[in-house]
Amino acid sequence: MQRLGGVLLFSLWASLAHANAPLPGDIIEDLRGLQAQLAEGDFDSVAERGAVQAERLASGNASDRWASALYHQLAAGALARMEQPARAADHLAEARQTRGVEAEQAARWLREEASLRHAAGQDDQSIRLLSEWLDSEQDAAALWQLVRLMAQEAQWEAAAERLEQAIAQTDRLDEDQQALALAVLRRTGQGGQALSWLVEGLDLDSDADAWRQAAGLAQQAGQPGMAAGLWDTAWQLGKLDEAEDFWLLIELHRAGGTPARAAERLEQALERGDIERDERTLRLLATSWQQARDIRHALSAWKALADETQKATDWRQYGQLAYAWGEEHQAEAALAEAARLGDEQASQWLARFD
Repeated sequence: MQRLGGVLLFSLWASLAHANAPLPGDIIEDLRGLQAQLAEGDFDSVAERGAVQAERLASGNASDRWASALYHQLAAGALARMEQPARAADHLAEARQTRGVEAEQAARWLREEASLRHAAGQDDQSIRLLSEWLDSEQDAAALWQLVRLMAQEAQWEAAAERLEQAIAQTDRLDEDQQALALAVLRRTGQGGQALSWLVEGLDLDSDADAWRQAAGLAQQAGQPGMAAGLWDTAWQLGKLDEAEDFWLLIELHRAGGTPARAAERLEQALERGDIERDERTLRLLATSWQQARDIRHALSAWKALADETQKATDWRQYGQLAYAWGEEHQAEAALAEAARLGDEQASQWLARFD
């Protein structure tokens, strides 16, 4: 609010220098006196006199109307400094709507009023005013502000239209702009486009959050294979190195149609000693190789799991899988072990080998 008050004060100097109607000397002196009071912090007096003078001169000739608009601006500057943005915005609305005010000056007041409306929580009005201003001006920062306001008000389609303009006027998007752009594109059903755009921007210098965001968007776009590939690449680049990142990598590969890669990553981690050789890990390894339909690796992993757990159900599943894949010798041995551990279904299966 202090910054905006300063902008309004500066704008008054510019307005006096480029007056579109001559002002009497006493009015100029009064305006300068109020400017000095404003700079000294006498906000109440400036706001009160500015409002009174603006109303008094509003119905006069061209010079009076111009002076009225400038008094409105001074009152707005004082109220902005007093953290009363709604009242300040009302004064600027009066100023810019004054008959005879040049379009360029009205546009400046329009932009400032939009900022005040936002500060006052009047976002619908702020969006309308900022949109009107941007129809005749090019300002990337203002465009991004408008996109954010529209997103906050769930005006997703309108936000997407302005987003296209904002991106076109921005050389390189920062993290906040990227996040906003992705949110708008997802909400408007353009997840695929957002994903393509985001992936194109990934490189060795991209941080972990960028890779996470890309993988997450791929999942939301119904492309689990791409999500797994992105996560795997980030893992290999050392961007993701937490334990939970590893286990999510495994799940992404299993869900994304690359279970063999999940199994390979598990085996590598076991060899390095990065993860424990426990039931959970061995079961993931066995089911991943099974999902990949790699017969040799799957049967070996199921045997290792059954050896580890000594559960009858694991021996039976190992045996049934071996039988289905034509490995009858392994199947009979596994089912016999399951039967020995009390599995009745395994005993029934053994009858097939008589």
